[in-house]
Amino acid sequence: MTSYVCPKGHPSREGDFCDTCGTRISGSAPTTVVLPSTPSAQVTGQPSMQVTGPPTIVPCPNCGTPRTAMWRFCEECGYDHNTGRVPEFAAPPPVTAGPPGQWTATVFADRTYFDANVAEGVVFPADAPERTVVLPAPQVRIGRSSSSAPGPAPDLDLSTAPADPGVSHNHALLTLSVDGVWLVSDLNSTNGTYVNDEERPLTAGQSRALKDGDQVHVGVWTTIALHAP
Repeated sequence: MTSYVCPKGHPSREGDFCDTCGTRISGSAPTTVVLPSTPSAQVTGQPSMQVTGPPTIVPCPNCGTPRTAMWRFCEECGYDHNTGRVPEFAAPPPVTAGPPGQWTATVFADRTYFDANVAEGVVFPADAPERTVVLPAPQVRIGRSSSSAPGPAPDLDLSTAPADPGVSHNHALLTLSVDGVWLVSDLNSTNGTYVNDEERPLTAGQSRALKDGDQVHVGVWTTIALHAP
């Protein structure tokens, strides 16, 4: 299994930026991860003592990605290590100008957010274009597509123009409730999902109701501002 190691020692499936902390991996050679057959060796004659080797790297049963810090969900395919299930994502609808009455979102590289959460080795994209997208009901999955990750690309793909290295492949989810309120939930992302100026990110699975003008911050520099019809 081929992986990369970032300057901070984290294993990464991606060779450009670390999947765990977002640090640039430039010039690093891929390494081969060897799974040990046993986690420890018992000292002969002393059953109560064990000689422990390096930490066991557990691969995802679905796609083989090394499990980082024993997190519940696989960073690549979303496999749930607790339930043994792989999430099923609907094919993303085309992003086009919607009819009146639909919510929209403006996605842009936010210099203020970047400066408040500067990441070592990451440079703010000065020429990143701003874009406005329609939020199709009932859900919009936010993330970063990858050639090594199976399944469809996220509905709101932040891997281009330019790619935000702090965004997880399955980062956050926007859901339209039955009473017409958009909710944002974190999908156990690596770097967290923030709402407006709150200092603490949403916990994995936690949802927050959004209103017109609210901002959702993900990754290193990306801000998603919601607009009511």
